[in-house]
Amino acid sequence: MFIEGYTNRGFTISGDLVVGPCAILPRAILQWNVGSYRDISHESLSLFRLLEPHIEILVLGTGDRVGGERLPPAVLKQMRACGIAVEVQDTPNACATFNFLTSEKRVAAAGLIPPRGTYMGI
Repeated sequence: MFIEGYTNRGFTISGDLVVGPCAILPRAILQWNVGSYRDISHESLSLFRLLEPHIEILVLGTGDRVGGERLPPAVLKQMRACGIAVEVQDTPNACATFNFLTSEKRVAAAGLIPPRGTYMGI
């Protein structure tokens, strides 16, 4: 999987257009039922904990910026307890981080929320 670009409507991933928030898994791309970073919870992250093979790192793109958009510490702690490192970034940086990790052959996944008003190829 390679993220080629993003807009305020979604993402271009390995040649496919994905509308809205998405979960990029090692072998699949799914719609992710979150509207904003406030919807990221233990429940919305459950699919990442169930993956086989087990992912090493989850990259979360929270939209335009990370400042003030913190996830509950208990949610991050639970992911770490499952052996999954979590990197929370604004979506543009999360896309670049995910691409780098996959180019390094790391077992990574991403949960991405489209940024508002941004049109960009990576």
